[in-house]
Amino acid sequence: MQVRLLRFGSVEVDGREYNHDIVVEGGRVRKRQKQASKPYRDHFGHTPLSADEELPWGGDRLIIGTGAYGSLPIMPEVVEEARRRGVDITALPTEDACRLIASLDENEVHAVLHVTC
Repeated sequence: MQVRLLRFGSVEVDGREYNHDIVVEGGRVRKRQKQASKPYRDHFGHTPLSADEELPWGGDRLIIGTGAYGSLPIMPEVVEEARRRGVDITALPTEDACRLIASLDENEVHAVLHVTC
């Protein structure tokens, strides 16, 4: 799977450009539905990644691209839920997360990629 951060606000997956956050689950790409996390925005100053979202828990690792500048807040409940499920979390700036994803078999990829801050 070829994944790269094109620029602030844009990521490319296998030649297709996305101008919004995405979720990758076993090679499938969908738009991140972050409405469930919006109530926490005031507390974090930014919409965080929360366990209330439909996260791709299907593998043994969840890769979180934390944005172009690494600023996406990850709520402690996400870490707790990962621990409960036996899933390791790898959180790093989105450009680095893209490089990691590109090195994996697409069926192993379970990721959330934030494309701005």
